[in-house]
Amino acid sequence: MVLYILNTLALPIQYDTVSEAIVRFRRLTLDEAKRLVKTASKVISAVGHETTAKLLTQLLEFPIEFNRTAVYLHPGDCALHFYLKTRLPEGKILNEQELKRLDYWFVLSEILLEEV
Repeated sequence: MVLYILNTLALPIQYDTVSEAIVRFRRLTLDEAKRLVKTASKVISAVGHETTAKLLTQLLEFPIEFNRTAVYLHPGDCALHFYLKTRLPEGKILNEQELKRLDYWFVLSEILLEEV
């Protein structure tokens, strides 16, 4: 299983080629998220914030790269979303200490079906 790591709950689907997708979302505990990254056949980070990538590396006990790249999910793909429960002010960039103080969820998304 390919697992994408994202620092958003937005779901990156290529809508130029996909007209419909069925997606399942499930909240995970930190322990479940750790197990998931360690058992995936391939982990691709699309975490576009360096401090978040460092924090995720600590939380998940798995190297998560800072990688500002666009990814698109397809049937069978999964993504682990790191989602802050707090909406930050526009333009606000958190340092590591500020980020550690915020509440968050880990959410697993699975692409079950898409139609062209």
